[in-house]
Amino acid sequence: MNSRDKQGSRLSPLKDVYMWAALTRIQARGRPGRTRSAEMESNTSSSLENLATSPVNQIQETISDNCVVIFSKTSCSYCTMAKKLFHDMNVNYKVVELDLLEYGNQFQDALYKMTGERTVPRIFVNGTFIGGATDTHRLHKEGKLLPLVHQCYLKKSKRKEFQ
Repeated sequence: MNSRDKQGSRLSPLKDVYMWAALTRIQARGRPGRTRSAEMESNTSSSLENLATSPVNQIQETISDNCVVIFSKTSCSYCTMAKKLFHDMNVNYKVVELDLLEYGNQFQDALYKMTGERTVPRIFVNGTFIGGATDTHRLHKEGKLLPLVHQCYLKKSKRKEFQ
């Protein structure tokens, strides 16, 4: 069994990214009869203002739908370090691999507008930007990271109770 098999459900967000990237390409070609993905989506326009749903809105939707979101690149060692931290803590997380997305640069630009930096990883917990890999490790060493994650899961479970 390789290390990817051990991740189990934590690997499924990566599969979501691949599905989302495929759906984005299908939508960009304008094929009729396709439904929009609940994940982030994009159009072919090079201008952010002309996108049907702006990257910022798509990022915010992804962040609000998931307790932990890591905007990453597959070749980034800091991204790998951040993903390993959440994996080792047995916390499910959503990964958006920007270098695998057709419009990844536009999303990275949007993340810059939202967080003040273009570097990856850009990590959000419970809807809040917590920083990059170093910031996340610092929060973990201080004992503050897991409570943030638990807070999100509690909030989501309470929402389900009232629905």
